[in-house]
Amino acid sequence: MATSKFNLANNMRNLFSFLTALLFISTTSFAQQPKEVIDAKAKAILDEVAKQTKTYTSIKTEFTNSTEKQVTNVESKVTETQSGTLELKGSKYKLGFKGQTIFCDSKTQWTYIKESNEVQVNNAPDPKATDNINPVNIFTLYEKGYKYKYEKEDVVGGAKVDVINLYPLDPDKKAYHTIRLTIDKTKKQIIAVKIMNKNGTSNTITVKNFVTNSDMPDAMFTFNKEDYKGVEVVDLRDN
Repeated sequence: MATSKFNLANNMRNLFSFLTALLFISTTSFAQQPKEVIDAKAKAILDEVAKQTKTYTSIKTEFTNSTEKQVTNVESKVTETQSGTLELKGSKYKLGFKGQTIFCDSKTQWTYIKESNEVQVNNAPDPKATDNINPVNIFTLYEKGYKYKYEKEDVVGGAKVDVINLYPLDPDKKAYHTIRLTIDKTKKQIIAVKIMNKNGTSNTITVKNFVTNSDMPDAMFTFNKEDYKGVEVVDLRDN
């Protein structure tokens, strides 16, 4: 049975937040933020990361996604951790996570579900849409969607990091209230993203490795039916 389009969107929302955090700073002009929402120290750091990210022709990373849930009527919390891979080249991407692989060539998005040997076909996310986080609206999301604040300097795995919080300007329309970025001070790279949801849960995406400027042929971002014997194609695009 085909997984619903609604459920699929919910499953991938936090990973799209991760994509957003990795890429939005490479193409955004922070100077366009209203003065009242600018944190000068946070802006300076994000500008440095943006400058560094603009030098990358591609990004390849392995990551872990840890989901923390409050146990009903109990003070303790349960954490579930899963691994994933992400390959990015401009507006094209390939994301593998939880038995699914998402291909996007900037025009069409294919989501392959291994368990059911099914691929769902959708139009690529609209880069002008701002109601939901997706890997395409990263090019305008930060400029219009957030205020930001420098939180602290810390040490993670022996490396000095800066911690910056992002807050949506229209919080009533979001399921989360804060996105926390952890940035390597020396490498000028995001090494962790924590999405804090209003329902008390949180997701932390931690980068295990970060490889830049790899050769990525465009064909790798397109789903090839011939590589998946017997695959069921479910076209969810509007005609």
